[in-house]
Amino acid sequence: MRVTPARAGGGRERAALVAKSYEAIAEGSHSFAAASKLFDRTTRERSWLLYAWCRRCDDIADNQDKGGPLGDQGDLKSAEDRVQAIRVLTRRALDEQPTADFAFDAFGLVADECGLDWDMANDMIGGFALDATRWQPRTEADMMRYCYHVAGSVGIMMAVIMGVPKDDGETLDRACDLGLAFQIANIARDITEDAEAGRCYLPATWLAELDWEAGEHALPENRFKLASLMPRLIALMEKHEAASKLGAKKLRFRQRWAVLAAANIYGAIGRKVLGRGQLAWNKRVRVGGLEKSWHVTTAFFEALWNRPRGPHEPIIWSRHDFRPVAGW
Repeated sequence: MRVTPARAGGGRERAALVAKSYEAIAEGSHSFAAASKLFDRTTRERSWLLYAWCRRCDDIADNQDKGGPLGDQGDLKSAEDRVQAIRVLTRRALDEQPTADFAFDAFGLVADECGLDWDMANDMIGGFALDATRWQPRTEADMMRYCYHVAGSVGIMMAVIMGVPKDDGETLDRACDLGLAFQIANIARDITEDAEAGRCYLPATWLAELDWEAGEHALPENRFKLASLMPRLIALMEKHEAASKLGAKKLRFRQRWAVLAAANIYGAIGRKVLGRGQLAWNKRVRVGGLEKSWHVTTAFFEALWNRPRGPHEPIIWSRHDFRPVAGW
């Protein structure tokens, strides 16, 4: 039997993987696509390659298409099988073997170029493993653990792509903070959509304060009380958003500009949810094109000034608090 030669990207041409990865980000996330264009060419392309893998993993785990409506989740065995498929394909990509899926081949390529490893990848896959078990957070720490796996871990990989050394723990922690802020904004925005899919990422202890079980929180008649939880949630987002800007200070100008633009855009999502009160979930909160341009412009001047203030309160979580998870 002929052995398949090891080649980063599964033997596909880099230009083709980059082109398909850009298509994925342009369709899947207008916010990330806009911010990524501020990077230098090499970082921009590598961010697209990483995004394509993240998007594809999410689609497989949730049985959806390009971040669209969740598909039928099936039973626990089906969900766990999908997560296992993600692990197998990711391992194969890291071993420089073809996967027959461009997104995994793209990850194999960017991993080879930047030194991304299995532990980094598996940390993100851990979030899909939580969803596969129909997991819901009991405490704020549980919610933050989930945010780490699905987004903080991606922030760390992005930092490595931007050239942050793996032993620069402080900057990697700040990159993790940016991912945490993004995911908290997503949780706030998507509360009712998640509830329709049988998911809840608000801590059970928070819901218990309002005498709710998971599921009751998203009922139309409870929106006013649900909005009362948003100041706490968005304050948490803003704390990690501010901390992330301390890490951006150490990046090269164009990288710093892109990171700050993304932080401003996602921060705006969370603040819009807060500002709309009980009406926040009547329709999906979005940041329009003109508003994105404004946030990109303000980020430019922030990047030039490069004197972030940081959070008013200390950050009590670091990436080391969330890994490893026994049994994963």
